[in-house]
Amino acid sequence: MEVRVRFAPSPTGYLHVGGARTALFNFLFARNQGGKFILRIEDTDLERSTKESELKLMESLKWLGLKWDEGPDIGGNYGPYRQSERLNFYRDVVKELMEKGKAYEVYARPEELEELREKLLSKGELPHYNREMLEQFNTKRRIEEFKNNGEKPVVFFVFEDKEYELDDLIKGKVIFRKGAIGDFVLLRSNGIPTYNFACVVDDHFMNITHVIRGDDHLSNTLRQMAMYESLNWEVPHFAHVSMILGPDGKKLSKRHGVSSVEGYRDRGYLPEAMVNYLALLGWSHPDGKELLTLEELIDNFSLERVSSNPAIYDENKLRWMNGYYIRNYDIEDLTKIAKKFIVDSQLCDEEEFENNFEWFKEAVASVRNGVEELIELPEKLKIYFEKPSLNPDDLKLNQELIEAYLKLSENIKKIDDWSKNEILRIFRETLKENRKLNKKDFYMNLRIILTGKTEGPELLDIVYLFGKDKVLKRLLTVESFKK
Repeated sequence: MEVRVRFAPSPTGYLHVGGARTALFNFLFARNQGGKFILRIEDTDLERSTKESELKLMESLKWLGLKWDEGPDIGGNYGPYRQSERLNFYRDVVKELMEKGKAYEVYARPEELEELREKLLSKGELPHYNREMLEQFNTKRRIEEFKNNGEKPVVFFVFEDKEYELDDLIKGKVIFRKGAIGDFVLLRSNGIPTYNFACVVDDHFMNITHVIRGDDHLSNTLRQMAMYESLNWEVPHFAHVSMILGPDGKKLSKRHGVSSVEGYRDRGYLPEAMVNYLALLGWSHPDGKELLTLEELIDNFSLERVSSNPAIYDENKLRWMNGYYIRNYDIEDLTKIAKKFIVDSQLCDEEEFENNFEWFKEAVASVRNGVEELIELPEKLKIYFEKPSLNPDDLKLNQELIEAYLKLSENIKKIDDWSKNEILRIFRETLKENRKLNKKDFYMNLRIILTGKTEGPELLDIVYLFGKDKVLKRLLTVESFKK
């Protein structure tokens, strides 16, 4: 049997970290099992679903490297892959359930059903509907009124009130006790299916073998199991992943400062770091490794190693991991990614960046060790663009150092091949000419003269990237200290 899993987001906003983790676990499981990863768009929330959100969701998944095998953009043998394009499937299944006596029509309007619910609650009863209770709406007069007005009835599912047992691949045995729910809506009066009904129909007709999703859907599973049973359909394997908690132990939310996947991308997180970190939210490598490539994640992923305990979201660890990837990323690829941040900060325009790409590559390499988010990069690069305001009090110059810097200027003027090796040779030659010089003082004061700062990239990188003319110009300031 071929493993088939799906990620089925609603296109109502950005892709947040919880959804991204669910998509990732589905993707890893499919690839590990040699199966198929399907993208299905659940766009039956007509008021909130937008094409723009759908495109952003797909863009975010592609950015993470989660390539699907079937979906709304590439098609497949089990389409369409948008629920709004599958309404005929739902109508046919509703008809089948009604013929079996497993569903029935109710000529009630939404506000009337809500009023009934409130009435039950006010009596201290559970808001569970049943056919007998809802028959009050199905009068001849009401049915005629609906037909004359062009209104459609709501279709309810007949829930068999009994105990249901689920063998969850992560949580183990889950028992749903009798009396948990009552009859529920399958099809709204506008012909749009409810989430639970559409989910079951789509998973069945798309041959989904495993449903991997967050455990906030566990209560939905009871309704779905009942529908599978009534239709005599095979129930897929369910695996409910525990929720993600903030550092305070509460359910992850905006108050924890957590951003969407797009938000992290816009702050300069690398997709490899995001995927690596998200994979560790509830899953662990057999050998305890934490820094893992996508290929290593695929090779080692299994549902058996997904914990049933909540995962704790630690943004500091994500920052650290992103910093690791920034430091070890291919410098050409990293510079291409960094382009947006550099240009947006107005250090240069796009044409200048492209024309000086090799220089920018060296510059990014020189500062990346101190960067954890690429949005920090332009600030680090400013030393190459801004003239420093030199404070004489920061310098600890004596006459010997001043003479050494003037000599350094003379030696730099003689360089024809501006390379790091030549610059290093000139440094050594200058120091050799005055053996009494303190090397530490020489290099520290030189850094301040050139950049106005006591810290930053390697001095050799600074001198090389400044270029011969700029270094000589900055060294001219030493003349003013000469007695």
